[in-house]
Amino acid sequence: MTTGITETELTGAWEGFVAEPARGGAAAGVLVLSGSSGRIERDRCRLFARAGVTAVSVRWFGGPGQPPGICEVPLETFAAATELLRERGAQRVSVLGTSKSAEGALLLAALSRCVDAVIALAPSAVVWANVGPGSDGQERPYRSCWSWQGRPLPFVPYESSWTQAEPAGELVSVLGWYEASLAEYPDLALAAAVPAERAEAELVLVAGGADRMWPSLPFAQQLAARCTAAGRSATLITDPDAGHRTVFPTEVPPPPSTVFDHGGTPGADARLGATAWPQVLAAVRGA
Repeated sequence: MTTGITETELTGAWEGFVAEPARGGAAAGVLVLSGSSGRIERDRCRLFARAGVTAVSVRWFGGPGQPPGICEVPLETFAAATELLRERGAQRVSVLGTSKSAEGALLLAALSRCVDAVIALAPSAVVWANVGPGSDGQERPYRSCWSWQGRPLPFVPYESSWTQAEPAGELVSVLGWYEASLAEYPDLALAAAVPAERAEAELVLVAGGADRMWPSLPFAQQLAARCTAAGRSATLITDPDAGHRTVFPTEVPPPPSTVFDHGGTPGADARLGATAWPQVLAAVRGA
């Protein structure tokens, strides 16, 4: 295990962070993306750097020249960010995405050949409508979260009549909203399927069975099944009691949400992370 690391704050073309082994020259690199929080994942980058992997995290929405929300975000943003790793000598480049960015990372691997592995934590098996405003400042009408080569990707809109079941002041689970949306728009869901089976990259899917944000385990199972049907393989790692957040060994969990019920328990989320971590590292390193 590498203990000494160097850190660099990115400015200019990118807002982001780099952590790399102090000796430099890591053969493996990973782009570490936040979910819908939009934060720069500095601590997770440090975790990878201590394991001998160069890690980069960048802001991919909400920054200069970017849409303020997750609305028609060009997947080319992620492709360009992988070049930051190659510029630092990484010969094998992976992307680790969480929730919304896992959706995007899987699409990137299906539509391009710029990554060697994707680690998808709490992934989606379909493309969803925007979360937040687009470059025009508008949230409606619904648009795709993602675009590729200038074209928005097909997406599933949100069912309009859903309301939360929890009393005011309690944490809200939106799992039922996503399930209702899939049931309301089955044809659109079929058209918006994430074509993971087209990816040449190694795929590692990590999902908790008690996710209360969206049905990430059924989604991960669907993605794995698509790969199997196409004669490909994908690694699926799960824990029945874990929620939307995967916590790797030595990571400090993010603060609990004051709005949403992510499901799971701290112990189960950490157990899922501990189970997944060796396979995550193996995929990133190409071992």
